[in-house]
Amino acid sequence: MLRNLLSGGGGIDPAQLAGAAGLPNDPASVAALFSQLQQAMSHADDGIDWSAALRQGEQRAASAQLQVTDEERARLDQALQVASLWLDEAVVFGRLPDSPELLTRRGWVAATMPIWTQLAEPVALSIADALTRVMREQAPEEMQSMIAGASKLMRGIGGAMFAMQLGQVVGQLASEVVSGGDVGIPLQADGRAALIPQNVAEFGADLDIPSSEIELYLAVRELAHARLFRHARWLRLNLISAITAYARGIEIDTERLEQLAEGFDPSNPTNTDELRHAVESGALISAKSGPQQEALARLETMLALIEGWVDQATADATSRLPKSDAIAETIRRRRATGGPAESAFATLVGLEIRPRRMREAAAMWRAVTDAVGIEARDALWAHPDLLPTSEDLDDPTSLIARLTGGESAVSEADEEFDQALEALLRGETPAAPGEGGEAPDSGDGPSPV
Repeated sequence: MLRNLLSGGGGIDPAQLAGAAGLPNDPASVAALFSQLQQAMSHADDGIDWSAALRQGEQRAASAQLQVTDEERARLDQALQVASLWLDEAVVFGRLPDSPELLTRRGWVAATMPIWTQLAEPVALSIADALTRVMREQAPEEMQSMIAGASKLMRGIGGAMFAMQLGQVVGQLASEVVSGGDVGIPLQADGRAALIPQNVAEFGADLDIPSSEIELYLAVRELAHARLFRHARWLRLNLISAITAYARGIEIDTERLEQLAEGFDPSNPTNTDELRHAVESGALISAKSGPQQEALARLETMLALIEGWVDQATADATSRLPKSDAIAETIRRRRATGGPAESAFATLVGLEIRPRRMREAAAMWRAVTDAVGIEARDALWAHPDLLPTSEDLDDPTSLIARLTGGESAVSEADEEFDQALEALLRGETPAAPGEGGEAPDSGDGPSPV
């Protein structure tokens, strides 16, 4: 069926197949879909060709992008310089070795796609393997030998379809993010800070706030994010490894896939709409397992700690801006709701990339800063074992006691009380001061009888 389809036969409308894949119904997308599928069939191997994701993402981003003007470049370069000076007073992490970038939407897609594909590949492979299992279970006996050799082919075709969907999502996300660290995870391999001038301008278009304040606030926030990941070099690998480990645990609901496969007719609009909805809604991804739930909880805590620290450091560095609180609240609401592309990524990969507890984390970092100062606060990023826990987000009292040394004094008092209580239970009466031992020597002769 696939060979007939790709050769132009089978009576299947290519536009409907593109719609089932979640791609726009336009001639360019349809042509790209068929070209990629033909290439996947001709060169099927164990890997996935992610070049389709990059092409789709760049095409989607470039369709509505504006180039960076000289005026924007000069204005934002100055904002970044001022932001770096202000941030020096709010954090102990040193300045970045490389100058920040000003990217177009297409440039952001190209810079971040390697990380997106790394996060998405485990899910793409799971889908391809599930398709092969369904084919093997549903095919007649006489076709089993053919199906046995089709796993690489299905992995190539399934991977190609998934790559093009990912490209659409990242391309749309390029119109929503304002900076390199806006998503909350380090997406640029070189760790450089970056702003997207077109999106920065659109971010402040509906706010009754001077554009210069918005640009300066966003510049400080982006530099804080980049400085954190450069200083805590373990953090990037730790975070990306946690996300990919979570993604590898994702399984496809084969029963749901079998239901869609039974009697599927790509020429029937009802069938294609049902398949597209299943893909877009994440219905093909099985419920999270127990270990996955635990991994997700740890991941959400880490993301919240990162965003909370950035939020607090930015607040301290931008205290001179009259409207800093209003801008901060806008960002928090924006991160809490997410945009269309972020939701699409969540359903495609099964992972929400927004922190759920950013407000609690920011409040915790504020309490720590007030208690022990900036240097001791930032020292917690030296090693993952030093970081606050989820319980510390609920109540930072014990964390602050540990950092200020109050916990040791409390522990010593508790230990003395426990020893006295244990002696009392054994029937031993604690000696009063001056009893139970030798009387002190007065130095005036023999002690009285």
